[in-house]
Amino acid sequence: MSPVDAVPGDQVPALRRWWARAAFAAVFCAVALPVIVAGMRGALALLAVSVAVAAVTVAALYWFLATRGLLRALSLGLAVVAPLALPVLFVRERVLWVALVSVALVLLALACARAALRRDTGMPEYPAPPVHRPFLVMNPRSGGGKVVKFDLQRKAEELGAEVALLAGPGPVDVEALARQAVERGADLLGVAGGDGTQALVAAIAAEHGLPFLVISAGTRNHFALDLGLDREDPAAGLDALRDGVELRVDLGRIGERVFVNNASFGVYADVVQSPEYRDDKAGTALRMMPDLLARDSATRLRARIDGDTTVEGAQAVLVSNDPYATDDLAGMGRRPRLDRGVLGVVTISVAGAGQAVDLLRRTHSRGLVQRVATEVIVDAETPEIPVGVDGEALTLPTPVRCTVEPQALRVRVPRRRPGTLVSAPTWDWVRLRDLAFRPQRSSSSVSSGLR
Repeated sequence: MSPVDAVPGDQVPALRRWWARAAFAAVFCAVALPVIVAGMRGALALLAVSVAVAAVTVAALYWFLATRGLLRALSLGLAVVAPLALPVLFVRERVLWVALVSVALVLLALACARAALRRDTGMPEYPAPPVHRPFLVMNPRSGGGKVVKFDLQRKAEELGAEVALLAGPGPVDVEALARQAVERGADLLGVAGGDGTQALVAAIAAEHGLPFLVISAGTRNHFALDLGLDREDPAAGLDALRDGVELRVDLGRIGERVFVNNASFGVYADVVQSPEYRDDKAGTALRMMPDLLARDSATRLRARIDGDTTVEGAQAVLVSNDPYATDDLAGMGRRPRLDRGVLGVVTISVAGAGQAVDLLRRTHSRGLVQRVATEVIVDAETPEIPVGVDGEALTLPTPVRCTVEPQALRVRVPRRRPGTLVSAPTWDWVRLRDLAFRPQRSSSSVSSGLR
């Protein structure tokens, strides 16, 4: 049977086959158009110039991050000017329209291929049993004061929830608050705050098998985003108390601590450790980056992935609770599913502008490793290393072990969620080719072949 769809007797919908054929047709047109207009030699020249411009831009961005002063300013200028050279060249050669149409055809091909390959409809939803004593922790300082701005405490209490405000002059033990609530009979735990606080309370909810409610009252709320919640309207998350469903969500674990998003090691973790980071994130990163990128290789990281792959000398390691959907170089984006029972792993090692350009080759670059795993152990030559766990700055003894707890958390979410993301399909040109061109077996022939 073809690898198009592996279930015997299943017939691939005709629409998916036509999407696959449209993808190949668009690719053919995108390649043929420059050849027809500019000739083979001209088309190859335009392609070579485009690749060169992309390489120069990436190298300039690396120099911008790795240097200071005049060289940084010149690098930024080069990174801005280099891409502008392409349309100027295309206008001079009178082929700008060809380039624009070819790019549009490539984008069309990608869209058609995704439509042909997509089969995943997202995380399954489960009935949410009624709750009678929900307990919510709210941080009025998180997200620039969203708790007060959206009147979250009053709205939650009107729905029967007990609310604990983290309004004390000193630090508050969030885990202790949640455990005390469980002892009093709370049958749901929730947080209106940042991802770090979400993770602390989520760990206790998972430990006791209680549903967990996420209210997007933090600054970024990546966890809420990946659950499909509306980050612009935190109060909408409270709808889960009266019309909700449950999702079974994985939890990452780093040592004894739970994380809902990711644990970062190396360059980003060092930036997060800086006292200035909270007030000036971009400025702090730019000030620190040259020193961090210039580190001696002896201080770099070693990542052991599932015991069968070891990455030596990494400058940055990102371990995420389920892999991110995008193929960007940082491995960052959105996670369309949080129930796959695996960690996403991205390691980056860039020793100079040449290796930065090499990252354009993605999976063919030695400086970039992207994997899924169930265990990642990060080590270094130092007894401790800085780690950013859901954006919180920690220092942990080496080696640091990261694992995943599949579907350990019952997350209660509103039935209607505007930001639910359908999982991007696994990219497979062989499967796409089979969808487009391989003859489909009839149901009778499949049945006879199974006898």
